[in-house]
Amino acid sequence: MGEIDMKNDDSPFGPCPLGRAAGVLGDRWTMLIMRNAMLGTTRFDEFKSRLGIADNILSNRLSRLVDAGLLTKVPYLDVNRTRERYALTGAGAGLRPVLQSLAEWGHTYVNPDEPSGAVTVIHHTCGETTTDGRYCAACQRPVPYDETAWMMPWLSETPQPLAEVHGTP
Repeated sequence: MGEIDMKNDDSPFGPCPLGRAAGVLGDRWTMLIMRNAMLGTTRFDEFKSRLGIADNILSNRLSRLVDAGLLTKVPYLDVNRTRERYALTGAGAGLRPVLQSLAEWGHTYVNPDEPSGAVTVIHHTCGETTTDGRYCAACQRPVPYDETAWMMPWLSETPQPLAEVHGTP
């Protein structure tokens, strides 16, 4: 996986890994953008409509995520004009367990009486639910990123496979 350069003499985070991670991920829009990117959202207009986020905030957060190495811009042809989509990098895909853990924490501790349902992690290859999102008891093996799907009952009745990581076969 790639490294994110947080070496800045003015940084208040110092050598603390949690502080450095919070410096990259520390606002709600960033987490929601990364969630949607993991579920396959790639275009600016898709992020905007699915999140209900203002253009200037979305543009700023996407730029920060590209600069941090969590997303990359990939050109594509749209009719007669070249545009850019956003794709996950290895570092971005590495947030899978973090987002899964935050979703579980949010389900358990933030307004737990609201009937939203928990995020369930599915081993897409066999269709079984995993206990921690990393290991499939049915297959008796670790679940790699490209075999993971998230079941989010408030979003869809079917498991959503995670997006392809840019630069992998």
